[in-house]
Amino acid sequence: MSILHILGSGTPTPTPDRFGSSYVVELDNNKSKIMFDCGPAATEKLVKAGLWPTDIDYLFFTHHHFDHDVDYPCFLLCRWDQSIGKENTLKVFGPSPTEKLTNDLIGENGAFAHDWKARINAVPSQHVYVNRGGVLPRNPPTISNAKNKNPWVSPKDIVAGETIKESNWVVETAVAEHVQPYLDSIAYKITVNNFSIVFTGDTQPCESVTNLAKNADIMVCMCWDDQASMDKYQESTGQCSAEGAAKMAKDANVKKLVLSHMGKHISTHGVLENALGNAAKIFDGELIFAEELMKIPF
Repeated sequence: MSILHILGSGTPTPTPDRFGSSYVVELDNNKSKIMFDCGPAATEKLVKAGLWPTDIDYLFFTHHHFDHDVDYPCFLLCRWDQSIGKENTLKVFGPSPTEKLTNDLIGENGAFAHDWKARINAVPSQHVYVNRGGVLPRNPPTISNAKNKNPWVSPKDIVAGETIKESNWVVETAVAEHVQPYLDSIAYKITVNNFSIVFTGDTQPCESVTNLAKNADIMVCMCWDDQASMDKYQESTGQCSAEGAAKMAKDANVKKLVLSHMGKHISTHGVLENALGNAAKIFDGELIFAEELMKIPF
């Protein structure tokens, strides 16, 4: 059985129950674990979900707002620190500046280069590495370039419309209408064994995401608030309401809609029940209100 892990189901506004966006698709056929977004505390929540940073070989960013990528340095450093030098290359995809961000964080002169250089050279750190199963000398977290034929991490800037294919799964992409032209945003659809999951990222209801989600088994869609509140406070541009997400899911003939990226207002009782009731009037498939550390089998 495969599992969709909801690691982060919130927004930039922290609440006691949710903060930021992050998801993992755990496939049972070859033990692949694919992460989508890496928002606040994603690494900690990954471990709480029973997963481990070195298990993740693929990471896809929908866009580079901090509630979707701020835990990236923690994830990178933790995955490298816990390695024994035998892990697969970490492949990272996302809109610009995915490549720059990776280099700025852990490159030779990156913001955290002082950390990995100390761990490579300090004797106590070397002992920890060897005791974990590593063999000295320890390699730095090399980034793909012309010189590194077998890099530790391989970041790649992509644009909507590209397709990423692996041996037993494929990821398709489409434009998510959010805050262009300031940041590019991408929606993803991963398909494995004819089963598909769509991650809209942050988007307003739009044709490009609806088309990507056609006949998907699961759509994980942002849900900032109820439509009436978003209209009242002029917050509808670039974002989905519960009702907007339901309309996209209906138009795309999605089987299961997972509402995530829930704002503080819609997370309160009364508002939540009203919004879900409105959504259920539009979308007659299975409707799930995402909670952090929720596991959805498929």
